[in-house]
Amino acid sequence: MSISTHVLDATTGRPAAGLELALSQQDGGDWREISRRATDADGRVQDLAGDVAPGVYRIVFQTGAYLAQTFYPEVIVVFQITDPAARHHVPLLLSPYAYSTYRGS
Repeated sequence: MSISTHVLDATTGRPAAGLELALSQQDGGDWREISRRATDADGRVQDLAGDVAPGVYRIVFQTGAYLAQTFYPEVIVVFQITDPAARHHVPLLLSPYAYSTYRGS
């Protein structure tokens, strides 16, 4: 199983290069950080996590540091992994006053 992401900047119509983010796993009532990365020139992080167990995860996107002005200084996407053999791709479409996400392939 793997976890990856791709961030697109809807304002410019280009990949969101250099956007910092962190992946954490829920451990009881707390969150345990697994990795911290920045998107590449294509707005991607291919190796956010490799061999991880089923459970609840979150990616915290540091959008306030990326966008000059934004209503959302960070975007938190929480998702559940049930199939340890599957690839999990979490795309983010970002603008200063809106964002969307979905389960990618």
